[in-house]
Amino acid sequence: MVNNFEDLDFFLGQELVDDPYPYFDELRAKCPVTREKHHDVMMVTGYDEALEVYNDVDRFSSCIAVTGPFPGFPVKIEEGDDVAALIAEHRDSLPMSDQLPTLDPPTHTDHRALLMRLITPKRLKENEEAMWTIADRMLDNYLATGGDCMREFAGPFTLYVIADLLGVPRDDQEEFLHTLQRDPHRKESVGSTGGDDMSHNPIEFLYGRFSAYVEDRRQNPRNDVLTSMATATFPDGSQPEVLDVVRVAANLFSAGQETTVRLLSSALKLIAERPDIQRYLREDPSRIQNFIEESLRMESPVKGDFRLAKETGTVGETEVPAGTVLMVVNGAANRDPRRFDDPTTFDPARSNARQHLAFGRGVHTCPGAPLARAEARVAIERLLARTTDIRIDESVHGPADARKYHYLPTFILRGLTALHLELDVAEGDK
Repeated sequence: MVNNFEDLDFFLGQELVDDPYPYFDELRAKCPVTREKHHDVMMVTGYDEALEVYNDVDRFSSCIAVTGPFPGFPVKIEEGDDVAALIAEHRDSLPMSDQLPTLDPPTHTDHRALLMRLITPKRLKENEEAMWTIADRMLDNYLATGGDCMREFAGPFTLYVIADLLGVPRDDQEEFLHTLQRDPHRKESVGSTGGDDMSHNPIEFLYGRFSAYVEDRRQNPRNDVLTSMATATFPDGSQPEVLDVVRVAANLFSAGQETTVRLLSSALKLIAERPDIQRYLREDPSRIQNFIEESLRMESPVKGDFRLAKETGTVGETEVPAGTVLMVVNGAANRDPRRFDDPTTFDPARSNARQHLAFGRGVHTCPGAPLARAEARVAIERLLARTTDIRIDESVHGPADARKYHYLPTFILRGLTALHLELDVAEGDK
């Protein structure tokens, strides 16, 4: 039992990895915009306050969006400093400064527009049609062999889906799987609460592969997705550098695949733990979509995003000095009782579940949100259709009154490292 949450270090400690929600609740009850004492980060845990930060790109920069206090801004910001000028001067020295989540308008506007040219409504529709085939292909193996659902089904499924979306040649997709399939026992390189292992660099692999694809299609265009990617232009009609296209594709690939796996880990765990909810979804598969929204609300795959205050002002009723690092805690805002009635209760029919902030909000709203929603719906619908019952494997996770789950030891991502299920396979699959 924790008596004083203020003594716990959310960013580097281990005590809050399994269940950060009581900590979030205490912060919000104290004040929805509260400075934590260990790393001087202003924690934004209220829903309305989170929206205020997300929607104000003039006051809050995304330059530290994915790293927050580590290493933080490279120079100390004093009262009266021109923070916008300092950001412009030092942006290139910040980690992941070339990635879409860390860009501010107007650069972000152009690069996001480039991304939207890669994932057009037509391409998303074609991709969703392929999802059903990919899901069944993955389930053919998983239902026959069992094992860790995240590694044997959810991980490969989401990877193949996004590979299909971006046009990765079928001959290369197995290499992508073996290179990028996460080892659940490896420490996180970004947002880790312990350790910093850079020996495995998926971004480097993706940059290499997509650079070769884009360069080849610019020289040898074909009637395929990679050619569409290679010939995509900025809104003004200018052609991006190869690296600009590669950055956008690699970010979509890595970020989208990882977060969707974590969404599925939470959703499938709940289905296996709650026979009543499993029965509710089996009775009417159209209920799966709102179930996914409630899963996103209850267990946001991204705990939060960071912003840097460019000027002194207020968030809610709290003064926030220029130079302050803020963490907009999606996982806390999604359980704000001022927005969601009885927020700790999972309600698959919750009428306002889709108001969650799991995909962020404002100009940085996750562009892959429609893809993630479709992936989760297809995966869950096919798994339910091809089974008659899904349960937690108690030989791995323990009995109902003493479950053992392991969560990613990071202050950014929320999700299980593994999920072992027992499945009763439908008659047609035996």
